[in-house]
Amino acid sequence: MLALFDLDGTLIDRQRALNDAVPALCRARDLDTTVERWLLIELADRANASNFVRLRAAFDLEESAEDLWQQYVDLMAASATCRREVLDGLAGLRAGGWTIGIVTNGASDIQRAKLAAAGLADLIDVVAVSGDLEIRKPDRRLFELAANRCGLRLDDGGWMTGDDPAGDIGGGQKAGLRTIWLRGRPWPDDLLAAHHVVDDVNDAITILLNETE
Repeated sequence: MLALFDLDGTLIDRQRALNDAVPALCRARDLDTTVERWLLIELADRANASNFVRLRAAFDLEESAEDLWQQYVDLMAASATCRREVLDGLAGLRAGGWTIGIVTNGASDIQRAKLAAAGLADLIDVVAVSGDLEIRKPDRRLFELAANRCGLRLDDGGWMTGDDPAGDIGGGQKAGLRTIWLRGRPWPDDLLAAHHVVDDVNDAITILLNETE
């Protein structure tokens, strides 16, 4: 059985990593609090190299956009953590015969760096990042990419777990998957309910483990 998970806000606390990485970047580059505030707003929802092209232009910085982006990637990876109980839960899923994939929006380099640094890379079978195809959830093609990389088809069924109602749950529904929503963000009135609603990703893992019984 296929179990797909979102990354940021589901397996990794992206906001916490962002709040660590941006001040560290500004300290390392001797950038003032105005730049720090700009970055925290600019990178709040998503980040890619083009953000740092705009940063360089907005503040007339000497550093190259490429260097700034790479340092940000490294700092975000260093700050990205996944709780031990979640890592153990994913290991339990694999031991139970589940195929595990990550379906995540974001730039390919930073998402894979966070996966590796958080200890997730060895616990998953595949990752499908929006930057791989320049498409974003809820586009069905990103879910298809994950299934195909697992050697499976969406028609075979499976589950999607995530915190974003539209991207994760709506996207999972369009892909024909059963869904588990990690409660937090506002729920749109026009979106069908998820199959399960949980407050912690470990609760979602428990639901999936029970599916094997």
